[in-house]
Amino acid sequence: MNRIDRLTAILIHLQTKRVVKAEEIADRFGISLRTVYRDVKALMEAGVPIGSEAGKGYFIVDGFHLPPVMFTQDEANSMMLAGKLVEKIADKSVRIAFDSALYKIKSVLNDTDKDSLETLDSNMEVYFRGRKEGQDESFPNHFMTEIQRAVAQKWVVKIDYCSSSGEVSSRLVEPAGIFYYSLAWHLIGWCRLRNGYRDFRADRIKNLVTTDEKFEGRSTVSLKEYFQAMYHSNQNLVQAVVVFDKKVLKERTLSSTTTQTDLGDRIRAEFMMDSVDFIARWLLMYGSGVEVESPDILRERVAQLSEELFLHHSRLPKETTKS
Repeated sequence: MNRIDRLTAILIHLQTKRVVKAEEIADRFGISLRTVYRDVKALMEAGVPIGSEAGKGYFIVDGFHLPPVMFTQDEANSMMLAGKLVEKIADKSVRIAFDSALYKIKSVLNDTDKDSLETLDSNMEVYFRGRKEGQDESFPNHFMTEIQRAVAQKWVVKIDYCSSSGEVSSRLVEPAGIFYYSLAWHLIGWCRLRNGYRDFRADRIKNLVTTDEKFEGRSTVSLKEYFQAMYHSNQNLVQAVVVFDKKVLKERTLSSTTTQTDLGDRIRAEFMMDSVDFIARWLLMYGSGVEVESPDILRERVAQLSEELFLHHSRLPKETTKS
């Protein structure tokens, strides 16, 4: 990236947050802190109103904005690909919002790039064997944008939630975060009814209202801390630690993992799933290129399924007798 492009990119980056640390800019663009200071000074000399606070970082003075940003063809293509994924794993509200954003992106492309994007759209598809969208109209499944807003702004939400047993209860929840695992989005938050952190599957929320109340006093926990606490409380999620040979992963990505550790030619991954059988059957596709470290029940289930497959495929056909 030449310096002119980098200066423009730094300016855009500065507008994405209230305050941006110099170290963050250096890491993103692979440059030294000295170069960051020099680039920011160049932007200021060009008339960009950039302020700074010692120990915090740089900020753009309120009221300054760049002209509408143009997208490159590769950037537009990546958004189209993201849209294909959003169609499969997001709820109605997110799909509508993303579709609107994609139309805005298309509107600023030149004619050639628009034609290329149309061609790509008709020749790209995502096949995802996830949960089918519910037929039950009592679960509207369109609250994700409101949940995101409540998480970001720390608003208390009131939800009518249907448990796995079919019991519906009204809850006041202080949202801590959202997480995607076991083929569904989950709202993690402090439930005032149960006086503790709880996991609410977003597609089981019958109704959601954002209240006017903000929560500031309670010390929120990170999603990782929440799930670690949930394991210790022996709830339904299963924690699995699995090591994969990189050669069997190839271009595949490991979704639904909490942590991944690079071991050189192998990767250790921690999973959170609510079904041992589901994980075991999924791991079979990696053959001998995977090793289950824990729990024992998962290792035993993989071995059991492997033995069943061996017995099934090793059965010899009955001998036919000649007349």
